[in-house]
Amino acid sequence: MAVAAVQPRLSPAATEVALAALKTLLGDRFTTAQAVREQHGRDESWNPPFPPDAVLFPHSTEEVAEIVNICAAHGLPIIPYGAGTSLEGHVSAMQGGVCLDLMQMDKVLKVNAEDLDVVCQPGVTRKALNEYLRDTGLFFPIDPGANASIGGMVSTRASGTNAVRYGTMRENVLALTVVMADGRIIRTSKRAKKSAAGYDLTRLFTGAEGTLGIITEVTLKLYGIPEAMSSAICSFATLEGAVNTVIQTIQAGIPVARIELLDDVQVEAINRYSKTDMPVQNLLMLEFHGSEAGVAEQAEMVQAIASDHGGNNFQWTTKAEERAKLWQARHDAAYAAKALRKGAEVWATDVCVPISRLAECILETKEDVVKTGLTAPLVGHVGDGNFHLAIVLDRNNPDEVATIEAFNERLVHRALRMEGTSTGEHGIGRGKMKYLTAEHGEAVSVMRAIKKALDPDNLLNPGKIFSL
Repeated sequence: MAVAAVQPRLSPAATEVALAALKTLLGDRFTTAQAVREQHGRDESWNPPFPPDAVLFPHSTEEVAEIVNICAAHGLPIIPYGAGTSLEGHVSAMQGGVCLDLMQMDKVLKVNAEDLDVVCQPGVTRKALNEYLRDTGLFFPIDPGANASIGGMVSTRASGTNAVRYGTMRENVLALTVVMADGRIIRTSKRAKKSAAGYDLTRLFTGAEGTLGIITEVTLKLYGIPEAMSSAICSFATLEGAVNTVIQTIQAGIPVARIELLDDVQVEAINRYSKTDMPVQNLLMLEFHGSEAGVAEQAEMVQAIASDHGGNNFQWTTKAEERAKLWQARHDAAYAAKALRKGAEVWATDVCVPISRLAECILETKEDVVKTGLTAPLVGHVGDGNFHLAIVLDRNNPDEVATIEAFNERLVHRALRMEGTSTGEHGIGRGKMKYLTAEHGEAVSVMRAIKKALDPDNLLNPGKIFSL
């Protein structure tokens, strides 16, 4: 993918003055190397990359505050960066500035096992956190698939396969330490599980995509590792049967931990890529957590519901290695889709609708896929109404890109028409800015007012979520 030309906010001379001050502060944790800059100007989305003027690697909250003070004094934009796994162009430096790579702030600071919470820095990845917690009998359940950083997951209000039982980052972040655009350091809350004291600043920064402040510490809820876990697959001749099984399972109150939908195109792609042998039909992948008796009961109840909707080949396992292989194959779905076409890229869509409208939205979308002639495997965290298409495309074919842009626009407006959202978990970034007003109307003006109040010079990740 070609690197796009940056439209810098500052003149080259003014930028050099600011960068010199930052280099003095950070020494060898400051770089303008082209390869590093290009790496930090891209994520895993279809959006063209925009490299920053420099990349910085801070180690502490206080150091981040010093960086912000220097940038604020010179008017230099700041783009926070985590693992680079975002999907809507969140890290593009379209106005130049510096990329603040927080991945060296990767310490777990304190585990409060009795209170079921943990305090960590933003560069800790979800896999590293659970490895650290392994001997405590606790785990952090939010699993967006990629080995994302905790700071990035907070910033995009991430969720993933476990959200149907454990919720999203919105429900699992207790408190944040944030460096504001003027260099102030604030803590948004204490560790109490609930509070009615003042505005809920924790939720304000959760999902703000680095536009309101820079997150430097995170306090998260933890959960006890279940006594038993069981994973299952079940095939369906029709998408409608699979989706109706999901709807009835949720409405029946069965506490399923994960319930994922894959269409037959996605199953075939995964079989090729991950060397699995799942039946090439529409498929549900499920996981149950609880006691041994409870897990068995949940599996039997879902199997009965699935049978009523044409489900067959119901297979389940409690073996950890088999469960891990199954869910790794699911997490590699985008790579499997990409492998369907040599040299291709993937445009990942992300809509979410009320579960009562899920079947209607998916079936209309599949009809649109067929009519448009796209290669677009479908997957979904369908327990909460969220689904994705991994559209395979040639970025260098303008006709193909235009076709997919029109398809994606129809998909988003279809979800909005059904009282859903343009993004269930990927965020707005720069990729979905044009849909925000259609979704939120006058509320966008309130968002702009908040942005202007907290970041009046528009230094923090400018050009994301909405324009000013």
